[in-house]
Amino acid sequence: MIPEKVVQMFERFEKANPDPRSELQFKSPYELLVAVILSAQATDISVNKATEKLYPVANTPEAIVQLGTEGLMPYVKTINLYPTKSRNIVRMSEILLEKHHGKVPDNREDLEALPGVGRKTANVVLNTAFHQNVMAVDTHIFRVSNRTGLAPGKNVLEVEKRLVEVIPPKFMMNAHHWLLLHGRYVCKAKAFQCSGCLISDLCEYPDKIPNAG
Repeated sequence: MIPEKVVQMFERFEKANPDPRSELQFKSPYELLVAVILSAQATDISVNKATEKLYPVANTPEAIVQLGTEGLMPYVKTINLYPTKSRNIVRMSEILLEKHHGKVPDNREDLEALPGVGRKTANVVLNTAFHQNVMAVDTHIFRVSNRTGLAPGKNVLEVEKRLVEVIPPKFMMNAHHWLLLHGRYVCKAKAFQCSGCLISDLCEYPDKIPNAG
């Protein structure tokens, strides 16, 4: 996609949603980190329902460690892979206390060293909690980037690198949220809604629904 079209795309996203936010509910970097770990292969809605009950009881590394894996699991048992995620969250919390004074680190190396934290999770935390211009690529963003021609790639890392290259810096802070929300609600995997898409005329997908506007 040529640079002029990329600029138009993000200008439209910005006009339609000037202050995009994560749909995960959180009040601290630690709450966000726990929520993002839980969100792998799960919906934000299901995670919010779980953390709505968990966070009033335990929303700090100290409180989670005190709960322990067995104590945490009942709160997150509706989440896919909850036994593994519970173990990771408790161990992650222990490491935060042991190595980081109970604080969530604001750099990729230390984040990715935590149990349950991969590159995508680290990028979400760096962007959303610490306001760094990084790009987290999930399935929605991977799909939108390839389908529209914005940043085609064979894997998430390739797409991430291309997005960082092609998106103008002034849009990078919010680009993750705009693309994710667009993929979640408009440019869906199957029932994609070209007729209601605000970037349909810019999109380079060859199989758009006829009469898209």
